[in-house]
Amino acid sequence: MQLNLQKNVGLAQKQATAPSPAFSVRGNAVRSKLSAQLGSKAGFTRRAPVARAVAEAEDKASKQFGVFRLSYDVSNEDKEVMKNWKKTINVAVTGASGTIANHLLFMLASGEVYGKDQPISLHLLGSERSYEALEGVAMELEDSLYPLLREVSIGIDPYEIFAGADWALMVGAQPRGPGMERSDLIQKNGQIFQVQGRALNEVADRNCKVIVVGNPCCTNALIAMENAPNLPRKNFHALTRLDENRAKSQLALKAGKFYTSVSRVAIWGNHSTTQVPDFLNAKIGNLPAMNVIRDNQWFKEHFTPKVAMRGGALIKKWGRSSAASTAVSVADSIRSLITPTPPGDCFSSGVISDGNLYGIQEGLNFSFPCRSKGDGDYEICNDFIIDDWLRMKIKAAEDELIQERDCVSHLIGREGGACAIGPNTPDTSVPGEK
Repeated sequence: MQLNLQKNVGLAQKQATAPSPAFSVRGNAVRSKLSAQLGSKAGFTRRAPVARAVAEAEDKASKQFGVFRLSYDVSNEDKEVMKNWKKTINVAVTGASGTIANHLLFMLASGEVYGKDQPISLHLLGSERSYEALEGVAMELEDSLYPLLREVSIGIDPYEIFAGADWALMVGAQPRGPGMERSDLIQKNGQIFQVQGRALNEVADRNCKVIVVGNPCCTNALIAMENAPNLPRKNFHALTRLDENRAKSQLALKAGKFYTSVSRVAIWGNHSTTQVPDFLNAKIGNLPAMNVIRDNQWFKEHFTPKVAMRGGALIKKWGRSSAASTAVSVADSIRSLITPTPPGDCFSSGVISDGNLYGIQEGLNFSFPCRSKGDGDYEICNDFIIDDWLRMKIKAAEDELIQERDCVSHLIGREGGACAIGPNTPDTSVPGEK
């Protein structure tokens, strides 16, 4: 067993002295895995040959920390504990020095997300500016003594961090600065996710699951997906689970019930203030929510906007954004894909709208009610009732996502798109993105 903390410094930076054998072992494993995955792809175009990229990465030297760098004797590990462990999975996390990741990474390493029998290798992507912070994150992970955490690597090049990734949790995105128009934010983050999508296309596992957290997450997920044609389109998710969790909380509070009694709550559309928390199909204690809370005005005029504006209310109270609950919702999203959905229930995720039965234009990343058999795949639920009010709200969210897609048409190979989002366009960004 070998663990290492490697510095993936990027292919353009100068070379230094040779690394330890632990780093070389991982490089050989990655090279072999990628060769098997990509060797038979006809017409596969790469930014740089993967083998060369890995070989150059192996020639980098870096500052290292403890057991994540050194080979060590594992003969004293409890064989009874380890005998039923699954094969180690590679999980890449972007924005890994940020506040959301600061909560999420320790949930991942502890086994809380993928299971207590699932060893994990974490590969953390940051930037030149955040590199020392990444080292600090790695040191904290090391000091936490998680048995399931078999490897940590950090770096600034997505082609290195995404190599062999089974899961890519794309948390990092540029925040909206003072005076920045919404269209500018969409463009700047779009460029980031175009690059990262291309890196996933070249070096990630061919069945890599991708969850996009960085906002605007639905459009960013679409950009990453369109730039990764060798990965299944269904494997790209945008995070709308936090909105679902907020909706469940509000329904439970209003009904005077505990949140575990609330089910079948879906978020339709975009992760923005146009999002549509579905109370029509929701249940509380196996009864329709509207039969438990007999207040149609509350649902439309209070519940719906309160869910959409929850992030802003939190910032006003606390002075910071909802990092911890966002991390929890990422964990919930992963668990929803790797554990079977309870009969009659659903989970919310921004997924590709291709082939949907609700009349939503295809080619959008759109939040739907989904269900899973627990195999990492999902299907869009086909039994949700849509009334006139719900349809009107869903249409507004669809129009907004079409508008966002038109603004990034040049990043996804789509002709004819023109950005109509300007200074006079209503700002529907979720609170906290400004």
